Amino acid sequence: MKNSADKDWTEGNIIVNLMMLSWPVVISQSLNMVGPTIDLIWVGRLGETSIAAVGVSGMAVMFIMSAMMGLSQGTRAMVARFIGAGDMPGANNVAVQSFNISACYSIIMASVGILFTENILKILGLHPDVILEGATYMRIMFIGVGIGLFRMMAESIMQASGDAITPMKIGFIFRVVHVLICPFLIFGWWISPKMGVSGAAMANVISQSIGLIIGLSVLFGVGTRISISMNNIRVDLSIIWRIVKIGIPASIMGMQRGLGQLILMVFMVPFGTTAVAAHTVIQRVEMIMVMISMGLGIAAGTLAGQNLGAMKPERAEKSGLYACGITEVIMIFSSILLFIWPEYAVKIFATDPVLVETSSLYLRIAVVGFTVMGLGPVFMQFFSGAGDTMFPMIVSLINTWALLLPMAWLLPKIGDLGATGVRWAMSGGMIWPGIAYMIYFKIGKWKKKEV
Repeated sequence: MKNSADKDWTEGNIIVNLMMLSWPVVISQSLNMVGPTIDLIWVGRLGETSIAAVGVSGMAVMFIMSAMMGLSQGTRAMVARFIGAGDMPGANNVAVQSFNISACYSIIMASVGILFTENILKILGLHPDVILEGATYMRIMFIGVGIGLFRMMAESIMQASGDAITPMKIGFIFRVVHVLICPFLIFGWWISPKMGVSGAAMANVISQSIGLIIGLSVLFGVGTRISISMNNIRVDLSIIWRIVKIGIPASIMGMQRGLGQLILMVFMVPFGTTAVAAHTVIQRVEMIMVMISMGLGIAAGTLAGQNLGAMKPERAEKSGLYACGITEVIMIFSSILLFIWPEYAVKIFATDPVLVETSSLYLRIAVVGFTVMGLGPVFMQFFSGAGDTMFPMIVSLINTWALLLPMAWLLPKIGDLGATGVRWAMSGGMIWPGIAYMIYFKIGKWKKKEV
């Protein structure tokens, strides 16, 4: 039997292919989330100020990284197309150029982030104690931003080539390291220094470094379908431009979404540290939910890209439909459980009774949007895998700036909604993107997208 890395994903049963690709991608995406989640679980023992500091700082770092995450969509789309068309040298060249882009972006963004850490947090109007703790966490995270970006790009290249197992194994290894060392560095267990929130950031950087080393050793070896050699390390401006052209709309989408999340946090700040901490807890639960649909979307996008490269658009379309159906079943079932027993999810991150009560209320509100939230990430990743990033960008811009943020500003001023008004706006903002994506999907313009 062939290794999944060598499998022809443009042949065979589509549902089987989707499930074979998606389960390791879902695990990989979940493992990517384990880092921030583990940070919050342990930092939660330090109090709500530390929770707020890590939550806000993490959003700021994600905002800086979101542009590069968008450019990785261009890499995914092009690698998948070249693989589907049987052009392995072309796929290898795309992989090389993606690392060239990553190197330039990492230097620029790390410099900006390190120099303006305190200013970023002060703009948000946070309490001085939150700024103090958040700055130490953020600065270390920015120092390691290049490591995270290179590791993420290596993972994207392997997944787009059809090898979802290898990045899953790598993710498991470096996250186990993270889980093991995080509490030691935060609380100063055994011979480790007591670093507080800084220890959480340091655990991230160390574990991501291990993941990067393993990922590069695979890509420069013979462990996956893409095999890079030192002989073809060169700058190819034409390929870089094609990656950037696809990636810019996805980058804009990611950055404006990250900025929108920061603005939502600004809306929560006047309601106190407890509200900010509870909002942070629910964001973590939401991110875990999103990982499921993201994983299925990435798998469907890989199948779409490879099938379009092989001139099989009907198979690409069915991949998207099946991914949406599976996602909705999972989301509805999970939402019912979270609505009935929100405290069990919240207590993973918080122990303070007031914070647990507030977070549980926020989670029940969020569940309203969770039921349909999965469609957005699935379609976004599907279209990106097909090389069509413009429409998802337009939908995201309209949703954030014309609907979500105006409602999040207005609802807290109505009656006694207060901070819950922001949460109701966020639930509403999860609904309409899925509808818009479904209409565009049926129109089928994405099938004709050239990369």
